[in-house]
Amino acid sequence: MPRRPSRATRHRLAADAALLATAAAFAVPLAWLVLSSLDTGATLRVRLPKAPGVANFAAVLTDEITFTPMLNSLLLCGGATSLTMVCAALAAYPLSRFRARFSRPYLLTVLFSTCLPVTALMVPVYGLFVQVDLIDTMYGTALFLATAQLPFAIWLLKNFMDGVPRALEEAAWTDGASWAQTLLRIVLPLMGPGFGVVTVYTFIMMWGNFFVPFMLLLSPEQLPASVSIFTFFGNYQGIAFGELAAFSLLYSTPVLLLYLLISRRLGGGFALGGAVKG
Repeated sequence: MPRRPSRATRHRLAADAALLATAAAFAVPLAWLVLSSLDTGATLRVRLPKAPGVANFAAVLTDEITFTPMLNSLLLCGGATSLTMVCAALAAYPLSRFRARFSRPYLLTVLFSTCLPVTALMVPVYGLFVQVDLIDTMYGTALFLATAQLPFAIWLLKNFMDGVPRALEEAAWTDGASWAQTLLRIVLPLMGPGFGVVTVYTFIMMWGNFFVPFMLLLSPEQLPASVSIFTFFGNYQGIAFGELAAFSLLYSTPVLLLYLLISRRLGGGFALGGAVKG
């Protein structure tokens, strides 16, 4: 009579099966994306292309479909991310280093602001943008994107700054450094991995944002790639799955490049152990 597996073995097998199912749920859409981008007759089925080629990429690599929207996205999200990180660092530093009566209520308010859905704010924001003549402007849209991501960036950066020893700043103050010099030359370099994490996260959230630019930008020549995906469906009688997959791969490229550029810093750790010795 065969021996039944033990309870621990059954639990391990169940956990492995659940992990495999989760991995398949992520891998199958990615496999469809890559295979369909090389198949001119792609459908919703995951299949190997009969005659793989780059015709789908050639069809979407035009100024109207890809180059102009991608440039708009880089300008919009890059500018908004830079503004968010500068403001978040300036706001997180006093919250991390100084203790005040209103620090905790302020942090709780910031945390609550991260839970507000953007869609709930768009009606008053749209009306405000019309009144102040910011509608259909890249800088106005970038300003709102930066404002929407700022609370979460402040919360994350504050937690990373808490891990930087104050002794390093006190030594710099003794040598005559100002708080701005301390922030730029000591705190931010030491929390480089955390700063990189928040930067990548902020950029990704803005890069994939469809609703905000769709509502605030009206001119077709100013639409970013996230909205260009939506208009892509209207350029054909039906959905061209192969060309859509090719465009989606191109659309994901800037985010992957950004991650690769700072991946060394992400894995570098804080290296604070030896900084406070001696």
